[in-house]
Amino acid sequence: MIEPDLPRRQRRKEARPAELAAAALSLFIEKGFAATRLDEVAARAGVSKGTLYLYFDSKEALFRAVIEEGLVPLFEQMEAKLDTLKDDPERLLKEILLDWWTHVGATELGGISKLIISEARNFPEVAAYHNEAVIQRWMSLLGKVIQTGVEQGVFRALDVETLRQLVFFPLLMLSVWKHSIAGCAAACSAAANPISPTYFDTYFDMIFRGLLVAPPELSA
Repeated sequence: MIEPDLPRRQRRKEARPAELAAAALSLFIEKGFAATRLDEVAARAGVSKGTLYLYFDSKEALFRAVIEEGLVPLFEQMEAKLDTLKDDPERLLKEILLDWWTHVGATELGGISKLIISEARNFPEVAAYHNEAVIQRWMSLLGKVIQTGVEQGVFRALDVETLRQLVFFPLLMLSVWKHSIAGCAAACSAAANPISPTYFDTYFDMIFRGLLVAPPELSA
């Protein structure tokens, strides 16, 4: 809680790094990494460019802040579920996939995947950081969840590396679609909203019929 006698300018200054990261994320998604300028980020956040440089000396530093502010806390929350739901790997896998979609794929953060795909060759250091901080951590988490299910005899003993790709890539591509082609096809409601009301029911039905040792019986 902020102390009531804390100067207003100090309170505002303490809030600025998160605000700058949020402004940077919006601009990265709207314009791309290469086209975004630091003065635009400062203007979007409502501060001077000089103030921005007090916290970040480059767009690369801002990108790191976007990841640290938006994704690292979420990964920590999902990793904590490895302990709390370890005895129910089916529920665990379903929850972390829904968490990813709800807090990343369906939000502005989901646009980062499209950004990396389109600009990785021009900004290899940014892509390398994203791979280490995001992709490797997320895929490691998925692998641990699937391995837990295999060890408990709940999931079939298939190759974990292959399984985590097959499980996650449909959501990843749905997010890329949402932040690219769907946005260009806003005139067509079906294309602008690529997610069917039955998407996740069907998605999990297909996953668990193939993954579970004892899948639910097919309807007559």
